[in-house]
Amino acid sequence: MRRTLQEVKEADFIETVLQRAQVCRLGFSVDDRPYIVPVNFGYTAGRLFIHGASEGRKMDMLRANPRVCFEVELEEELGLAQKGESPCTWGFRYISIIGFGEACQLEDEDEKRRALDVIVEHYGGKPIDYPPSSMHNLAVIEIRVESMTCKRNS
Repeated sequence: MRRTLQEVKEADFIETVLQRAQVCRLGFSVDDRPYIVPVNFGYTAGRLFIHGASEGRKMDMLRANPRVCFEVELEEELGLAQKGESPCTWGFRYISIIGFGEACQLEDEDEKRRALDVIVEHYGGKPIDYPPSSMHNLAVIEIRVESMTCKRNS
């Protein structure tokens, strides 16, 4: 990280950001073609979970290359300078995490249910009995986080 003064290393703070963030942007790359998609997610114990259709571009890219990048952020706000000052003096306040990991599609029904519970709880819900028909057609992805950095500009 170029601006080391903005780096946050406290694990509890990073965990809080991951628990509070509402959207995760997931990045894939296949044949030198990047693809980024915003997803709902859940996080626990060094693992991100996402869900979606079992077919489509996201799944095609994951099957071709399971190495992924992800990004979440909080508290974004443009900090304007005094009226009349140059936009060059403006700043942006934020907290962001960028991480890397390896993704795999969960096949075991119990693992899928536990992962869905993490996602539901992330958004304030309570785990439910997921309909068997939806479980069959639903892809649940686990991303094992290998590294991440947190940056804060306030």
